[in-house]
Amino acid sequence: MTVKVEHALKFVTEFDETHPVAQQFLALDEVSQIMLLESMLKNLLAPAIKPALDEINANGSYAILKVAN
Repeated sequence: MTVKVEHALKFVTEFDETHPVAQQFLALDEVSQIMLLESMLKNLLAPAIKPALDEINANGSYAILKVAN
């Protein structure tokens, strides 16, 4: 039997309010901002940390670490 425990790791993104791209982003509602940042982080970080996850999980007999969807 497998039980999943989801945990949260918080990131903070700092924006230069004077930059035009940052201004466009900051004009979005908060839900859209969070969805955009989380999807970008997942798309950029998941492939980069896959080798580390594979190494961590190589001898996993009781727990396997995965990137949640």
